[in-house]
Amino acid sequence: MPFSRIAVVVPAAGAGLRFGDERPKQYARVAGRLVLDYTLEVLFECQPAEIVLVVAADDEAWRDVPGVSRAQVVTGGSTRAESVIAGLGAVTNADWAMVHDAARPCVGAAEIRRLADEVDDEAGGLLAVQVSDTVKRGAGDRVALTVDRADLWHAQTPQLFPLATLVRALAGEANVTDESSAIESVGLAPRLVAGRPDNIKVTFPGDLARCEDILARQGRIAVRAAAGTEPPSEAVQ
Repeated sequence: MPFSRIAVVVPAAGAGLRFGDERPKQYARVAGRLVLDYTLEVLFECQPAEIVLVVAADDEAWRDVPGVSRAQVVTGGSTRAESVIAGLGAVTNADWAMVHDAARPCVGAAEIRRLADEVDDEAGGLLAVQVSDTVKRGAGDRVALTVDRADLWHAQTPQLFPLATLVRALAGEANVTDESSAIESVGLAPRLVAGRPDNIKVTFPGDLARCEDILARQGRIAVRAAAGTEPPSEAVQ
């Protein structure tokens, strides 16, 4: 799937309550840069047709993200599905939609390109990692069952689907935690594309140190020269 056909939607309208900070997790800093800055950087590296950043109505922090002027910024809703639908509605130049978590900055461009190469033409696909640990189902504080892990995967983002199919699927699914769940609800089976365990999502404050370590190993932590930053966009649709 060529990236010229793909628009990337980045939902960033959530409050991130589990993160426990005054600002949402996408605005936490890692080695002096915002988490969202790293996320957008790798997405732009893949040269999609367009990128749509979806923010909360009262969010002004996105204006501090270098390079955000290259994206379209729109206002999201109270749920992930509403925010993604808002982002999809702003797409003008693509027939496929890739959705990626704002707080998942460690994804590699190689994995994103592999997803585009291996995606199913009808059902789409998602990056995922096979479960390696033994899995227990609990009943209170007791083990109720050991679950067969042979066919279990940890879902990641990006997730990539035909745009019209994703719009139709999300229309009836207000409480999905990822877009693949919505696609599954209309009878389609997205392709699982092997991702990497270090494509972590920043959820708790302790994740920032791990994120910094991963980004350093990827060679992505560097001092950004002030002269090289781009002014923030002023227009919000």
